[in-house]
Amino acid sequence: MPSQAPDVSSRQNPRYKAALALRDPRERQGSGHILVDGAREIGRALDRGVRLVEAWTATERVRSEAARTLLPRLATTGDVIETTPELLARLAYGERDEGIVAVLEMPPTSLGRLVLPALPLIAVVEQVEKPGNLGALLRSADGAGVDAVIVADPVSDIWNPNAIRASLGTIFSLPLAVCSAVDAIAFLRSRSISILTARVGAVLDYDAADLTGPVALVVGAETSGLSDTWTGEGVTELGIPMLGLADSLNVSASAAVLFYEARRQRRAARNQ
Repeated sequence: MPSQAPDVSSRQNPRYKAALALRDPRERQGSGHILVDGAREIGRALDRGVRLVEAWTATERVRSEAARTLLPRLATTGDVIETTPELLARLAYGERDEGIVAVLEMPPTSLGRLVLPALPLIAVVEQVEKPGNLGALLRSADGAGVDAVIVADPVSDIWNPNAIRASLGTIFSLPLAVCSAVDAIAFLRSRSISILTARVGAVLDYDAADLTGPVALVVGAETSGLSDTWTGEGVTELGIPMLGLADSLNVSASAAVLFYEARRQRRAARNQ
């Protein structure tokens, strides 16, 4: 049963300082804990069995219905620590403040944990630089029914609170793995999954490729694109036509185009 946590009003409180330190990615990796703000995001994590370490709240800031509904659930799951609005604002990210910030156990992301259906649709993103772009990509993957997401050689921590927020909490609901690009391509090849990469200047347009079978759709970094790992036998390059001045889309926008084209093709194949 959760213990009765004392109120905290000093930024020198050791427990508060430990939670605040989780804004640093090195501290997150070292402790195995992450910071999550937002009732929707916290609730979706709990729905997927992510363990609550503790929750921080400033009661006078709990105004939304979602946050008010979440508080009793948190109280039965882990410690709920009352603090001041000022201290809570230091834990939270950005301007949104729902009066609750949670410390959660970091979910496992090993490649070997992925369980795939017979005809999987997999998203792979390599060397993603901006947490917000990763979160947006995950949100699109969730919406399009992607079966799993592999984050290869990420430049930034995937558990950055901005990635969690941009995903609307879907980062907790999607089967997710983090690994090297070399391990990712070996994993896909060992399972006979077709590898299709988004490349600027590719001859084959994305909507001319067959996306109905076991497929991995691979997108690269915002600045440099995909590495040379994603070349060779069994790799098909796809292009997204650009009819204006820009030569490419934002990585999350490119991914959304590919995901929904795959969804369209797969739905059409089922209805034949």
